[in-house]
Amino acid sequence: MGDIRQSLLPRDVLSAAKELLYHLDIYICNLVQSGRQPPQVDSKTLELVEEFILHAPKDRNTSARRMSALQELQLLEIMCSCFQEQSRDTVRQLMFSALFNLQGNQADESRMALLGKLVSMAIAVGRVPILECAANWLQRTHRVYCVRLAQVLVDDYCSMVPGSVPTLQNIHSASPRFCCQFITAVTTLYDLTSEELTPPLELLQMIVSWIQDDPRLVLITFLNTPLSGSQPISSLDVTPLGGLVRWCIKAPLAYRKDKKQALTNGSSESEPEAGPLFSALHLSVLQVFMLLPNILNEKGLYGRLALLQMESLAALTSDLSRLLDQADKHTHTSSADTHVLPQLALDRLAQALQVAMASGALLCSREDLRAICSRLPHNNLLQLVLSGPVMYYNNIHTPPLAFSPHAAHSPIASHPTLPTHPTHPTLPTHPTLPTHPTLPTHPHPSGRPSLLSPSVLHSAFHDRDAVPLPAHPLKKKKETKNLLQLSADLKLCVDVVY
Repeated sequence: MGDIRQSLLPRDVLSAAKELLYHLDIYICNLVQSGRQPPQVDSKTLELVEEFILHAPKDRNTSARRMSALQELQLLEIMCSCFQEQSRDTVRQLMFSALFNLQGNQADESRMALLGKLVSMAIAVGRVPILECAANWLQRTHRVYCVRLAQVLVDDYCSMVPGSVPTLQNIHSASPRFCCQFITAVTTLYDLTSEELTPPLELLQMIVSWIQDDPRLVLITFLNTPLSGSQPISSLDVTPLGGLVRWCIKAPLAYRKDKKQALTNGSSESEPEAGPLFSALHLSVLQVFMLLPNILNEKGLYGRLALLQMESLAALTSDLSRLLDQADKHTHTSSADTHVLPQLALDRLAQALQVAMASGALLCSREDLRAICSRLPHNNLLQLVLSGPVMYYNNIHTPPLAFSPHAAHSPIASHPTLPTHPTHPTLPTHPTLPTHPTLPTHPHPSGRPSLLSPSVLHSAFHDRDAVPLPAHPLKKKKETKNLLQLSADLKLCVDVVY
């Protein structure tokens, strides 16, 4: 395509960009039909894209060509039509990559600006092919740029234009893959470390409604990614579970509405309350975890792939410890809030740890958990989880797959494969002994880890001032009876404090 440059130079900026898109479509179609594997756009074509679509100057002596706002809008409409009319997904993906794959040069800023506007328009006018291409882009691009795209979309639909949230909410049905990647990017962006990095209530409400309607939504990228592929170490997590867990646990302490803000003419009366939203989100996340055992077993990944990473949990407990220290110094809150909110955060941490381990999403030992939770204050439910039974996995000595972007950091990756035990010779038969009552065996018949039931996860809400449980809480009949009395349905994880 390098020979068409001379024909593009005399044209105006919009006409040249439109003509280049037309030739780019033909070039990529021929590239795919040639059967070359993998099909790859050459460097000269990428240079044409940078010069005539992104308007990066070819050399320092050449001034950059600029589009007016109207011409840029027209270009976006042309691009939307181009992707919509192309029926082959392979061609669309290659064309999207040629336009927006980051090259580490000066044109990347123009790429990001144009990409944000194109995806925002695709959401507004329902261009699903562009959203599908953007989902792949989010999956393989450095997370720094992914959160920049997410910030643009949140600003466009949750901040700048009032009443436009329903338009963004429609991507749940239009492109679930993009919706899943968007949630992952948003939870990476908003880590609740400051007021600016706290999700807007409209965004929070939308994400809660998405997951309540379809809990499997947050697993779509994981379910559709080939197991043989490997994610770049700097890319987004394969699921948003880690970010959603961080939101739920830190929210009671970090998501504080300014007490100085008062109702003005009743304008804020219709705003949703943050507390119940985070409670509903917490329950939904636990329900997603409970879907994982069957999914991981079907893929042969149970005990081999951790969807919740120890590194992120260690960072979470460190942030939680800092927030708890700050909560002790708060003077404007009531004494009840000072006690209830920290305990609520710790209860949610305990619940998430227990259900994640029970579902196979978290692979670690109790010693590892006690180490990362050592700086946290005492909590009855957390103490119960940390002193629970030993974890067992059938595939604990099978090397983890390279599918996870953090597989190299998986706790099971650092342990060498143990040699198989030699077969013992057959011993002579002994005389038959008197029959004794058969004792129950400890391992679960399905090979699942022997764990405390998730139904005891809400016990701390009923007995927060109780004496800490011993290391073996099920050892005595009286203690067993008390635990059974505290057991409840998992739906009680919706916090009663609200």
